[in-house]
Amino acid sequence: MFKLWVRRFKDNHEEQDVIISDDSDDTRTHKIMRALDKACEELDLARPIWLDVNVRDFKKHGKCRFTKDSFIEEIGFDYLEISVLEEDDWFF
Repeated sequence: MFKLWVRRFKDNHEEQDVIISDDSDDTRTHKIMRALDKACEELDLARPIWLDVNVRDFKKHGKCRFTKDSFIEEIGFDYLEISVLEEDDWFF
């Protein structure tokens, strides 16, 4: 089972969060993208753009923050953080 935790922060306080689960046999990348899409839909947010810093942080730590630079439209929060809670037999 793959689980992605998506949290929205403003003024260093968590405003909203959602956990998205995926038990498909799809690739890790597809699971991440699909989970992020579902989370953004549930949180009523535009989908962020993956910048190089996001990709690097996510590969290294299994989590990253999307700031205003990752969104095309104006956002009413400081950042969106995603982190992997559970993965299917992945070894780092």
